[in-house]
Amino acid sequence: MNEPQTFEAATEDDMMALGRTLRPLFAAGGVVHLTGDLGVGKTTLVRGILRAMGFRGRVKSPSYGLIESYSLDSLVVHHLDLYRLSDGEEITYLGLEDLFEGPTLLLVEWPEKGAGYLPAATVKIDISDRPDGVREINLDVLALNDDPSGSQ
Repeated sequence: MNEPQTFEAATEDDMMALGRTLRPLFAAGGVVHLTGDLGVGKTTLVRGILRAMGFRGRVKSPSYGLIESYSLDSLVVHHLDLYRLSDGEEITYLGLEDLFEGPTLLLVEWPEKGAGYLPAATVKIDISDRPDGVREINLDVLALNDDPSGSQ
């Protein structure tokens, strides 16, 4: 849809600020695939997005429960962390289809672990550490669809 963009974040505050910057992309919902090594700031970016959307509560990594949901005024945000999945088929037990009632934003960490079982991404974000300690964030907006379940 658009040319991929690259951002930099040297600190946690920078990552939170990037979440605020990206927030308008998700006003109507969508499916965001977040990739990158452990500890690169995927959950921090999610926290920044949620803060920009008005959520003030605790934002934690859904590593153990696999999913955390946040009801906001304009949409529901579901944050998934699939790191602990041993097989993508395990996603079928999460009931993803039930999550898309009304405007929904699905933020998925480690989407490669659920390949073939997740809705298509509308946005892909890849975060990597550079040798100088700065994080590089590559953003690719694939589509901003009105049906974040991925069905067309």
